[in-house]
Amino acid sequence: MAANDTIGRTITVTILLCVVCSVIVSTAAVLLRPMQVANKELDRQSNILAAAKIDYQGRDVQKLFAEQIVTKYVNLKTGKYVEKPEGYQDSKRAAKNPDLSSALTRQQDIASIKRTANVMPVYLVSRDKQLDKVILPVHGYGLWSTLYGFLALENDLNTVVGFGFYSHGETPGLGGEVDNPKWKSVWPGKKIYAEGSMEPKISLVKGMIDPSAAGSEFKIDSLSGATITSNGVTNLVQFWMGENGFATFLTNLKAGEN
Repeated sequence: MAANDTIGRTITVTILLCVVCSVIVSTAAVLLRPMQVANKELDRQSNILAAAKIDYQGRDVQKLFAEQIVTKYVNLKTGKYVEKPEGYQDSKRAAKNPDLSSALTRQQDIASIKRTANVMPVYLVSRDKQLDKVILPVHGYGLWSTLYGFLALENDLNTVVGFGFYSHGETPGLGGEVDNPKWKSVWPGKKIYAEGSMEPKISLVKGMIDPSAAGSEFKIDSLSGATITSNGVTNLVQFWMGENGFATFLTNLKAGEN
């Protein structure tokens, strides 16, 4: 009996300990949730500022973002500004909601994302009441993961200001080199479209790029040893700058119709 009592007490104590630990973990998760959301939003704002080449180091990011960036929402099909849809939290969640998104055909889905949100956020920078830069959210599949980032354009809506990813799961040292400042530094000044066209021409290519060669303004160094990730980056940029992405919006903006 004494032995059974000891075993029983041990089991009881173990169960109680598990319950207490579960309560502590659950309570901590609930209490920390607002902080996690705030940090995620701060990271998003920082990455938008970085793509636009706005120095935020050592500054109040939230204040700087509010001063420099205007957030608008665009219907991808019409390319027109719209109000933020009811129930819309972010484009990632909207893409999973059939009421807020559209399925892509295999031919359309070069970025391997399956669905796109019908409405996407865009971020505008103005100077002297004139459009200075546009920052566009982009995403697409690489080798192991979906890469999420921002592509910023000059006010000609064609020249790249900056480009970077804020979330991905690519292989460190290979596809993960999308985070390498040296690789990101080759994007500014590159062109998305050829003159008179809204068909994206920019792509990642293997081998050395001769800056003096014709068409070099559309070429980006591929990631060494990461062919699939490089192809994924090409595909996602071409998708989001194409007719199923932001091309209609950019056409309207260029024509002053937004």
